[in-house]
Amino acid sequence: MSIIFGTAQLGLIYGLLAIGIYISFRVLNTPDLTAEGSFTFGLAVSSVMAAAGHPFLALLLAIIAGAGAGMVTGLLQTKCGIHPVLAGILTMSGLYSVNMFVMGERANVTLIGIETVFTKAMDAMPFLDKNAVKLIIALLATAISALAAILFFRTHIGLCVRAAGDNETMVRASSINVDGVKILALALSNGFIALCGGIIAQYQSFADINSGVGILVVGLASVIIGEVIIGKRSVTVGIISAVAGSVIYRIIIALATTYTLLPAYMLKFISAVIVAAALTVPAFKQTMSVNKLKRGGV
Repeated sequence: MSIIFGTAQLGLIYGLLAIGIYISFRVLNTPDLTAEGSFTFGLAVSSVMAAAGHPFLALLLAIIAGAGAGMVTGLLQTKCGIHPVLAGILTMSGLYSVNMFVMGERANVTLIGIETVFTKAMDAMPFLDKNAVKLIIALLATAISALAAILFFRTHIGLCVRAAGDNETMVRASSINVDGVKILALALSNGFIALCGGIIAQYQSFADINSGVGILVVGLASVIIGEVIIGKRSVTVGIISAVAGSVIYRIIIALATTYTLLPAYMLKFISAVIVAAALTVPAFKQTMSVNKLKRGGV
């Protein structure tokens, strides 16, 4: 039972990461590699602030920190003319030093015995099992964030972001500030990713400087799994499918580790295989359709 609860909790929390990845890779149509740095940035800020006795403020500051990282990447792309991939790598690399500074030049920060959002919720709901409380917090955080993202993309500025991702040339011709739209979208994306890191820090009661390594692949796997199973008919469906994909991804990982099908160090490899396989599905379907049309023509 604890495995089920743990899988659901992590799946929902990492759903925030999936939402952030979805915004940059699918809505804005920009390859943003800032995720690994902004995730750890949110984790570092949250752990330090929680250790100082401000667990709720820690999450707000984590969002601001991630948004700031996204803005830097956006500025490098738009104002400095740096390629999006390289801009993300530069920000991610620089954030390693920033994260070390935030964590007091320590590779780890422990929150054991310190009040977090989860312990406060447990104190407020003593009649519930601690796993149920954690699940409620994870569900609330992800549901509120997903709803906020869905509502944002229905506003005028949200529609501008979607339009910039679909056809940047047309948007520029419409006198819309494309550079500003890109910076805003990347700030929003990395804000969600940093919030995920901030909640994870308080969930697991510690922060590690290397926690963000490979996190981009996890987010991509969640987004792609969701799209393959649920589809990508609209942004609303895309955001919901990203969260669902995160939960499904965690179930796959839990099954692989529970039944010791593969050793723990193979998890990154599993993630890469899942992403590669999911990305192959659309191309395979297209090839099958073309072959079918050719046979029909003959």
